[in-house]
Amino acid sequence: MRSIWNGSIQFGLVSIPVKLYSGSEDRKIDLDMLDKHDNARIRYKRVNEDTGKEVEWDDIVKGFKQGEKYVVLEDEDFENANMKKSKTIDIEEFIEENEVADVLFKKPYFLEPQKEGGKSYNLLREALKKTKKLGVATFVMRQKEHLSLVGLYKDALVLHVIRFSDEIRDPGELKLPDTKVTKKEVDMAISLIEQYTTNFKLEKFKDVYNDQLMKIINSKSAGKKAKASKYESKPTAASDLMAQLKASLEKKKTKAS
Repeated sequence: MRSIWNGSIQFGLVSIPVKLYSGSEDRKIDLDMLDKHDNARIRYKRVNEDTGKEVEWDDIVKGFKQGEKYVVLEDEDFENANMKKSKTIDIEEFIEENEVADVLFKKPYFLEPQKEGGKSYNLLREALKKTKKLGVATFVMRQKEHLSLVGLYKDALVLHVIRFSDEIRDPGELKLPDTKVTKKEVDMAISLIEQYTTNFKLEKFKDVYNDQLMKIINSKSAGKKAKASKYESKPTAASDLMAQLKASLEKKKTKAS
């Protein structure tokens, strides 16, 4: 793995030099866009809006539009915006693990100690393990400030980038139903949830869609026509809820026996 950010974790007066690595990878199949007439690959160009000419990467700068003009920003401008946060992951407070809503989470990163940071790294790791807490931290990466949580995954410190409050839309704008459900229906739904409750094992879950898509690609490559599969999901009518809950419970019991 290659580190994507080098700096330090800061909590109190303790400073831990670390390297940041992406903790996940995209398994999406890499597809190119083609012209359907001759299967030639489609290319995108960086074109000057006024001249229509292609612009080299070295000639591209970033700017903020102010009125009718642009304020052009240099690399040092981004660094000077907050030099400390460009170099440190500042833990500002600690919270209980169960206090954070899942909707906030965006992406995990692994943290590895740099030279001479081993003992302080282990100190933070053991303290988080025993207290079952998460460190709330901020830092700057790729010209953007990130809110994050520092916790544990197996034996490594992991940093979860989470969303700021103004990045979450208000669910109050959704048209949610006000249909009443009976206590008996809720009790049966709870029984069904309890029957399906188990210990979470990440390795049980596979990316089935990607595997199936790859089979279709291989079939087409061999000159075979992929078989079409049909699936239609029908909403359960309110009058059928109890019957479907009972059937679900019976199905689970049959599988378990």
